Amino acid sequence: MDILLDLDGTLTDPREGITRCIQYALERLERPVPEQHRLLHCIGPPLHESFSEMLDGNDELASRAVALYRERFGEVGLYENAPYPGIAEALETLRSGRARLFVATSKPTIYARRIVVHFGLDKYLEDVFGSELDGTRTDKSELLAYVAEQLGLATETTRMIGDRKHDMIGARNNNIQPHGVTWGYGSRAELIEAGAADLLNAPMELPTVLAHDS
Repeated sequence: MDILLDLDGTLTDPREGITRCIQYALERLERPVPEQHRLLHCIGPPLHESFSEMLDGNDELASRAVALYRERFGEVGLYENAPYPGIAEALETLRSGRARLFVATSKPTIYARRIVVHFGLDKYLEDVFGSELDGTRTDKSELLAYVAEQLGLATETTRMIGDRKHDMIGARNNNIQPHGVTWGYGSRAELIEAGAADLLNAPMELPTVLAHDS
């Protein structure tokens, strides 16, 4: 079985790094800076989309905000992060069950690779797929179509695991079965409404997706 795993909110908890970098960008733009807990909804969706919403739909300003965000994220923010407890053990179990594991994230690949290596998760993964710095493949449907093409996946036996609606919708749009995780940043209602085949409540439950093999 081939399993595609989201990164933020699924394998690692990026709360501190992402929210602090958003605050940094807004402060540099001399815009109101929300408290960290008011920025949690920004974890998961494409970054430009989140900034655009906060900046009244001004795409030019949102692009400037993304650049400022990356000033801090590339040096500091990506390490203000931590794997969820039990993730490494769950990935090891999946690998021992002969699953091939890949990261599929809207985060730029250049950052995603550094994160999985920094936390030692790369030894469980065959590859990491993300977006480009110019915004290419930030849409999860586009990203998963690209991953399926690059790897020659049989999508009907491929699984997507993630914590936000974008993961569920992207998977469904590519004939991939989506599994939602409830320890991240999407609500149970969001995941169910977006088409999750089931919900996993703790990392130790990740290996149960192997039972969905057909």
